[in-house]
Amino acid sequence: MFELSEQEQLRRESLAELRKLGIDPYPAAEYPVTHSSEQIIENFDKLSDAKTEVCIAGRIMTRRIMGNASFFVIQDEKSKIQVYIRRDDICPDEDKTLYNTVFKKLLDIGDIVGVKGRAFTTQMGEKSVHAHEFTLLAKSIKPLPIVKEKDGQVFDAFSDPEQRYRQRYVDLIVNPQVRDTFIKRNKIINTMRDFFNSKGYLEVETPILQPIPGGAAARPFVTHHNALDIPLYLVF
Repeated sequence: MFELSEQEQLRRESLAELRKLGIDPYPAAEYPVTHSSEQIIENFDKLSDAKTEVCIAGRIMTRRIMGNASFFVIQDEKSKIQVYIRRDDICPDEDKTLYNTVFKKLLDIGDIVGVKGRAFTTQMGEKSVHAHEFTLLAKSIKPLPIVKEKDGQVFDAFSDPEQRYRQRYVDLIVNPQVRDTFIKRNKIINTMRDFFNSKGYLEVETPILQPIPGGAAARPFVTHHNALDIPLYLVF
């Protein structure tokens, strides 16, 4: 029987508590994002000077809780950005549950949140977003590897080849350079496809290996995958 880890059990308990508070992150409601983290950083001076409201969404990657004010870093499909959040900003009324309970106790690394606020620079000179509205969009049940970075040096990296290839979704989340490789590969393939299409070439599918035999009445070609120890079939 499949057993949950301690982290997974705690996250499911947090999810139950969130639902008791009337917050059900599945499915997440539509969230109107106006900027990506990359756009905020690239246009930071303009957004900051004009005090333009930005609306971003992303996955929590790190948190630093300091009493009535905290910092956390969210990662979207483009990049990362730090968010500064104060209890009285997101809870202007007497009820402080959203900060004291939801943010401080029931959220975890990997959760997806939405933030509305304004771009500003911290006392340490870091470009950030000062949140005045905070929304939980999705609860992460599976814990992510905690990859730490200081002075350009990475600690506890998610680098084991077996884990990376079997859990590619985790690899893409915690290793930005892997995601960049996938993006570049996609752009290269699309550029090649556009070029050949413009020259009148016809793209056709070539045989591939899959775990289920296909090809109508034809006798399938069978091979064996040594690493996975399973049979595979050539599809035409």
